[in-house]
Amino acid sequence: MRNVERLSSVKSELLDIFMSMEVVEHEHRSRDAAQRNLRARRGIELHEEFKRLSQDIAELPGDDADEVH
Repeated sequence: MRNVERLSSVKSELLDIFMSMEVVEHEHRSRDAAQRNLRARRGIELHEEFKRLSQDIAELPGDDADEVH
């Protein structure tokens, strides 16, 4: 009977360890996903900003320096 109790205790400890490892792994995956989403959002924002700046620059009147010479 004592062996059965010991075995049950070991099984319970192993299950606890496994579950805590799963929790840690899930936290890592969630953190990695959040970082990827943040990088993607920043990339999209930068792309939009560069596009907007390019359009703003294109709308500026041309240099009159060519006409002066």
